[in-house]
Amino acid sequence: MRLLLDTHVLIWAISAPQRLGDQARRDISSQKNAVFFSAASIWEIAIKAALRRSDFEIDPYEVIAEAVALGFGELAIGSQVAAGVKDLPAIHLDPFDRLLVVQAMAEPCILLTADHKLAAYSDLVRLV
Repeated sequence: MRLLLDTHVLIWAISAPQRLGDQARRDISSQKNAVFFSAASIWEIAIKAALRRSDFEIDPYEVIAEAVALGFGELAIGSQVAAGVKDLPAIHLDPFDRLLVVQAMAEPCILLTADHKLAAYSDLVRLV
C-alpha cells in the first residue's frame, strides 16, 4: 500500500508517534507499505517556521532529514496536480490540505490525516 502523510501526521510520525492510532503506526512502520511525504507539507512547515511563532518550533530541514532517515519517500508536486485543486469542491479551504488530497488521488496513495473534513473528498483519505 502507498501512504501519503499529511503535515500533522508527518510531524507526529517523526516526533510524537504516540499521537497516532495503533493502525496508523502499524501501517507507517510496515515494510509492506511505501510511505511518502509531500513537498506541500514541507512548504507548509517552512511558512509556519518563518513566522517564528512560539508554538511552532519545527525546522523544515530537520523534518526532511528525519523523514528520509525513517525511509519515507518524497513526492514532488507537478503542475497537473497543482491545477487539479481547481476541481475540488469547497469542503475544506486550507490550500495545503487541498493539494495533499489531489496529490493522493493522482498518485494514488492513501492520505493519512487527522482532519475529519478531508474524509469527504475521497475513499483514499483515511483518518488516524
